[in-house]
Amino acid sequence: MPVPEFNEIKAPALQFFAEKGGSPHKISEVYGALAQHFNLTVQDQNELLPSGTQRRWHNRTNWACYDLYRAGLLDRPKRGVYVITEAGKQVAAQKPKHINREFLMQYPQFAQFVKTTDTKREPVSTSDGSGPEAHSEGRDKTPEELIGAAYQLLHATIKKDLLDLVKKMDPFRFEQLVVDLLVAMGYGGSREEAAHVTKASGDEGIDGVINEDRLGLDVIYLQAKRWQQTVGRKEIQSFVGALAGQQAHKGVFITTSDFADTAITYAKKVSQKVILIDGDRLADLMIQYDIGVSKSHSYQVKHVDIDYFESD
Repeated sequence: MPVPEFNEIKAPALQFFAEKGGSPHKISEVYGALAQHFNLTVQDQNELLPSGTQRRWHNRTNWACYDLYRAGLLDRPKRGVYVITEAGKQVAAQKPKHINREFLMQYPQFAQFVKTTDTKREPVSTSDGSGPEAHSEGRDKTPEELIGAAYQLLHATIKKDLLDLVKKMDPFRFEQLVVDLLVAMGYGGSREEAAHVTKASGDEGIDGVINEDRLGLDVIYLQAKRWQQTVGRKEIQSFVGALAGQQAHKGVFITTSDFADTAITYAKKVSQKVILIDGDRLADLMIQYDIGVSKSHSYQVKHVDIDYFESD
């Protein structure tokens, strides 16, 4: 089953601590016990956040227990260890089916925590899908998930804008963009050296040639097509034939559109190493290597260094 939202974890987490008779338990024990409660598979438990830095299951369980702690239903004698409080036992005895942030707002310390951190805002109706429903969904997400979702939205928007612009570029300018990208990725030596190498092209089916390294121990042949339609097997066969005519072993075919399944399958079977880069991956690489984009804001996500506060 999908990993439950962190609000869905709170009630079972509180019951876990209540059933343990009031003894402290590490958060790692909660991971395992509640994973069984929700019938999570190993794959479910290992699913990562968009950032790739943390397991989604651990992240949501951590925040569920943290909210219970801030409401005074759990205590935290030290980082990563929780124990149920008397108030928590009273709530657990009622066996609530669902504990969300609205439920926890009845506890003054939690209400003060929310007010201080400004994590509960009144829903505002908008025309861009960020109204009450979107706000309600946002309250079921952990801070890391909200950051990840916002980043993915921005990333997808930038990709679309980039592709729209690239598709309108002059074909020669598009070939220069490809060279800029490959140089940024570490191929071709300097920009001047790469430009000189690409001028040596002109053979049928070849748009450019670039050194694989600064010493020119091997070369990569390029095909760059600013196309709207899907690239089929025929075009890849033509490119592979051009590689064979040059006795070349490596080629990169880049397009602003996409590739047919038959083209992808064919490229995997040929003896030459042929890499296919479609518009979606091209935009990703442009963003990754800062081609056609510039940095606007930079944020660092930090956590408390508990070792700093612990005595020797």
